[in-house]
Amino acid sequence: MINTNRNLIALFGATASGKTAFAVEIAKHYPIEVISADSRQVRKKMTIGTAAPTVDELHAVEHHLIAIVEPDAPWTIEEWLRRAAIAANEIFNRNHIPLLLAGTGQYAWSFLKGLKIPPIPPDIEFRSKLEKIAELEGANVLYEKLRKIDSASADRIDYRNTRRVIRALEINHFTGKPVQPITKTPPNFSWDIIGLDWERSDLYSRADKRVELMYGIGLIEETNDLIEKYGTEFEALKSIGYSQSRDYIKGLISKEKAIELTQLDTHRLIRMQDTWFRKDDPTINWVAGNNPKSVLSSIEHIVENHVR
Repeated sequence: MINTNRNLIALFGATASGKTAFAVEIAKHYPIEVISADSRQVRKKMTIGTAAPTVDELHAVEHHLIAIVEPDAPWTIEEWLRRAAIAANEIFNRNHIPLLLAGTGQYAWSFLKGLKIPPIPPDIEFRSKLEKIAELEGANVLYEKLRKIDSASADRIDYRNTRRVIRALEINHFTGKPVQPITKTPPNFSWDIIGLDWERSDLYSRADKRVELMYGIGLIEETNDLIEKYGTEFEALKSIGYSQSRDYIKGLISKEKAIELTQLDTHRLIRMQDTWFRKDDPTINWVAGNNPKSVLSSIEHIVENHVR
């Protein structure tokens, strides 16, 4: 098979929607390689809490951008975009089909739309100071600071999204200027998107069971290993599952409470992902996630239009 049109397929879906399982099944029928658009799965040694592909799944289909940086290493979307572009070109050159598994909407859309984000390196010390301000005085204090020095960025960012507010302040601090508008350069490939559509209640149920499994197979032990090697303050440890496990290890909450809080935070993540993967987006072909035949049929239709 030769992909004559350099067409990439993207599989969009919220947490626990089954993207990796579908990728394994698709790989039985077509020469695909997965590009993971997941901001947490780039981390090494953070397998359980990020629901990273299992050893069997990694053997079943080639994955890119999984476990590529240390848990405490600086990481930016700019670096992910650069590596994703390299991976896609290599996959096309092998006459294979890139399958973008999109869990982090910002990563996926930036890649597909060809956004050019300024490569401003993270300033860990500066960022830590702002995080402490948000913790002690409230996130709104940072938002008002941003509004005073860069009102255009403040208008674009939800005041509740503390991470994005801090990043905008960081860029201002580094450049001495307001954040410049992001430019677009169309990617050197075409793309089609399949969305895995689930009822919200079903997604919650699937996510809850997965969280219970994570704790059952060693999330707390994985977190403890990370703490022993990297400490308790690195950014990735603040993510869902790890922060609750850290609090359990510190004796602040019970294991049952850690599981409950992880589930609730996962529900919030699913709701947030809906803002990136909109049901009314005409570029996304939504297919029932509980109907594997329909999903595979939709993929087949795309592939047959671009592969001979």
